[in-house]
Order: sequence, then structure tokens, then C-alpha cells
Amino acid sequence: MVEFRIDRRSGMATYLQIVQQVKQALRMGILVEGDRLPTAAQVAASTRVNPNTTLKAYRELEREGLVEPRPGVGTFVSQSLARPPSEDGARLTAELVAWMDDARATGMEREDVQALLDATLEQRFPPP
Repeated sequence: MVEFRIDRRSGMATYLQIVQQVKQALRMGILVEGDRLPTAAQVAASTRVNPNTTLKAYRELEREGLVEPRPGVGTFVSQSLARPPSEDGARLTAELVAWMDDARATGMEREDVQALLDATLEQRFPPP
């Protein structure tokens, strides 16, 4: 099951953080088709987020065709975003881990790494 982490200082709306984290879990294969998402009450208890915020995130995911609500049962993943594992993916992951180890060794903090990754991502993969 996915465990949400809310960053209240990020400037990103809380419901969008939930949407983003579900999508990331789908891409990484942590969530797969048929998995049940935590209830709004469970998310509220673990993150202190208003249950309506979680419901808004789940409605957005439903609109995108990624989840489906089943009244009285819960919200379930209806589509995966994971790609099949590849040699390229494994190689790139190893290179990224080595890069992060180097970044840590030079004294970079998590926030520094995140800022660098975000800036580079925006530069190399501009939004549509």
C-alpha cells in the first residue's frame, strides 16, 4: 500500500501531491491494477489532511482513468503506468544512485539535490 508524504512547504496543492505520489507509485510498479488505495479516513489519520482533499485527489485520478471507486468497498487502481523492466532502466538507476552518492559526498543536502533535479528536469523535459 502507498504511504503518502505531504510537504506543506512545497507550494503544491495537497491534493496534487497525492495525485503525483499515486502516479509515481503506478510508474514504479508499487501500485498495480487491482490494488486498493487507502481510504480518505486512513490518509487523514496518517497525514492530517482533510478527507475531502484525498477525495478530490481520487476524483482527479478517476477522471484520468487510473482508479475506479467501488461504492462501499473502496478505490481501486484500474490502470498501471509501469513500463516493463529493461537493461537501460537498470543501468540508468545504477548511474543515478552513483550520482546521488557523489552528491552526498560533496555535502549536498536533500533539498539541494531536489532543486538541481527539478531545474534539470524542467530544462531537459519541458512541460507540454
